[in-house]
Amino acid sequence: MNPSARATIWDLSARRFDLLVIGGGITGAGIAREAAHRGLSVALVERGDFASGTSSRSSRLIHGGLRYLEHRQWSLVRESLAERGVLLRIAPHLVRPLGFLFPVFATDRVARWKLEAGLTLYDLLALGGNVRRHRALSKRAVLDHEPLLKDKGLRGGSLYWDAQCDDARLALATIRSAARHGAIVANHMCVTALEIESGRVAGATLEDQLTGAQGTVHARVVVNATGPWTDVIRRLEDLEARPILRPSRGAHVMVPRSRIGHHHAITFLSPIDGRVMFILPWGDRSYVGTTDTDSTESPDQVAATEADMLYLLRSANAIFPSARLALEDVSVSWAGLRPLVTEGADPGARSREHHIGTGKRGLVTVAGGKLTTFRRMGIETLDLVAGLLSRPSAGDPMKTRSATEPLPGGDAYSIETLFAQGVKTGLSEPTVAHLVGQYGSETTGLYDLVREWPNLTGTLHPLHGAIGAEVVHAVRHEYARRLDDVLLRRLSVGFETPDAGLAAAEGVARLMGRELGWDDERRRAEVERYREVATAIPRGRSLSSDRN
Repeated sequence: MNPSARATIWDLSARRFDLLVIGGGITGAGIAREAAHRGLSVALVERGDFASGTSSRSSRLIHGGLRYLEHRQWSLVRESLAERGVLLRIAPHLVRPLGFLFPVFATDRVARWKLEAGLTLYDLLALGGNVRRHRALSKRAVLDHEPLLKDKGLRGGSLYWDAQCDDARLALATIRSAARHGAIVANHMCVTALEIESGRVAGATLEDQLTGAQGTVHARVVVNATGPWTDVIRRLEDLEARPILRPSRGAHVMVPRSRIGHHHAITFLSPIDGRVMFILPWGDRSYVGTTDTDSTESPDQVAATEADMLYLLRSANAIFPSARLALEDVSVSWAGLRPLVTEGADPGARSREHHIGTGKRGLVTVAGGKLTTFRRMGIETLDLVAGLLSRPSAGDPMKTRSATEPLPGGDAYSIETLFAQGVKTGLSEPTVAHLVGQYGSETTGLYDLVREWPNLTGTLHPLHGAIGAEVVHAVRHEYARRLDDVLLRRLSVGFETPDAGLAAAEGVARLMGRELGWDDERRRAEVERYREVATAIPRGRSLSSDRN
């Protein structure tokens, strides 16, 4: 089967797999990749689009978790820092080093000496795999780095390094890596029931959300990696299963970077409640996050509330007084549910460590965890699965194939060579920079498309750098099947433009329609569906106008 092809019901029902993974977020992606690397036959299905849940609604950070040191979670920090190093090596186009400035104010609950001690330990726990060692900064040095920071009460600070990523594309690249090693994958493929044979879970009943086709996939082991939907799938195995999740909502807001005027990523303690927060650069915009609020809402309906937005804006304004951010400055927001394992009262203090267990009919469930450690979660899950299948375990997690083999686009490449090739193709320098930054070594494939169809060089949106060739690439190689697959998760146009990408919808639909054989009616239906999706994304401007 073509590894770039989305599996059909027939593909999934034609044979019995060693492993079925339910859930196409970063956790399921990591499990499928590890299974494929070990030579297992594996199928992965996702009800919506790949990474359409929490895995595209994160803080977009690959980090050790500096704040976890407060709770003495040394092993989690050490493991996360090791995984940060792995991802910087195997996906350099998606995971990039980023400098963080952490200012300390007189009213902060963490004193300057304590921050310095914590960052020293952070460096040590990286075991030589640091991006760079941290530096302590005087008050004057902090203001030299960030002149618009609040001066009153500033005691100094530190500059340290972690990494930032495109979370949705990282999950997608991991799934593509699994498919290259034989995994059969399908988005928009819903599990409606679990198949039980001789009292054990042995597969699932599926419904294709694009065609309505139904069928059954059989597997020797089934893994539930559905994030905030974990307990929903567990109840398909056992109606009386007690919930193991206590989700917390993490919300973010996107604002013009010029309004804040920061030069680095900023880590700070919210003056409102002392929580660790971030102000992060994203092109010419910045996003502020995150909240950490216990939530009972459905994962299908989670969204940032007005209270979330105001909390984030007020926290940012408190340390950047000249920003004066208000609801009308929020171009877009996003929120996801962290699938935290039940324990503790304070969601901020609740462990990000994961849980792997087996239900009474053999369903393997993976819950909790964090974006940075998804590969390690996959290894531990496959070690359990290996025991069930009488296969050997992985051994040292840092010496497995998944720790060394680049993700698609992460192979060694020369930025200078790719840049020269792009300019020679006739693309503008900003467009070439955009493509190289998104696709790494796969950028040459985009150039081939442009040479084949020169009309694919046009930008899709007047306020965004994405071009038509990226849409064709997304359909042919990245499993995009709906308009929001492209505009929200393949290209992020919907999160990086004030109109949530609506100005690009018609043009993208035409390109997708040409690739997928849509007729005029289907194309119009996709545009209208995306309009509903985009309109439902909370934006501060709409909330502000509703008040007037």
